[in-house]
Amino acid sequence: MGYSMVEPHAAPSMTIRELLREPYVVTDGAWGTRLQAAGLPIGACPDPWNAEHPDRVEEVASAYADAGSRILLTNTFRANRIAMQGTVWESSIDELNRRGVAISRRAAAGRALVFGSIGPSGKILMTGEVSADALGDAFREQAAALASAGADALVIETMSDLDEARIAVDAARSTELPVAVCMVFDSGTRHDRTMMGRTPEQCAEALTIAGADIVGANCGQGIEGFVEIGRRLRSATDRPIWIKANAGLPETNGHAMRYPGTPRQFADAVPSLIDAGVTFLGGCCGTTPEHITALGRSLAEYFRAA
Repeated sequence: MGYSMVEPHAAPSMTIRELLREPYVVTDGAWGTRLQAAGLPIGACPDPWNAEHPDRVEEVASAYADAGSRILLTNTFRANRIAMQGTVWESSIDELNRRGVAISRRAAAGRALVFGSIGPSGKILMTGEVSADALGDAFREQAAALASAGADALVIETMSDLDEARIAVDAARSTELPVAVCMVFDSGTRHDRTMMGRTPEQCAEALTIAGADIVGANCGQGIEGFVEIGRRLRSATDRPIWIKANAGLPETNGHAMRYPGTPRQFADAVPSLIDAGVTFLGGCCGTTPEHITALGRSLAEYFRAA
């Protein structure tokens, strides 16, 4: 399929500010595991596929829009200068991010808003692997590319280090786009701490002060574990809460990896998540368009009955 980064796209049916006033919003599901199903080797970086296989990337985004996602992310999770250091794409950060936005815009076709995905650097700030200044520069470069390409908002996701997340929020705010930021809580005896030991309350409070418009959590565990995390985030901020859970914990069979959580299990968790104060709901690793469809139906039924 031919692809142009400057091809016109349909305008979304509502603005991000209007979406923030909705009682609930269905986001999208996994990207990495869906791209692996389309042929991406396990362990390979997905972002270069924006240039190498844009048709396969667009198929993932389109499937989520068809499933009812009101927000589509971009395939730009690793598209920052630090994560791409030493690869042939190190000097093409702007291109990868622009192509990522264009692909998701094309797939959305006016049905969804596009949130530019910003992932972690892959380096540890506290050990000196990377400096705060270098992180800030890399995140500002990526945020600017996503914003200038037409992203409606930015989502900083899968963050384990609160300090890195705060640096990313500051960088993203320079674009004046709305900013969502999500931490990973998968450590501690109750799986309610980040890798650095921070609690949901600590993260929600710090990220609110940093200027995040939406605060949340993604990855790390199945949807049932996010009910209490969502409630604790909600208790420490007045910002909307964003949750994207895995389809359970991965199971390996030889070289293959599968996630056991079913669409039905996702749907069954909806009442508890809404009662916990969650507004934005979607999926992370292992989830599929079928998980998103089930999520949307359960949410619609919940609010019809309310």
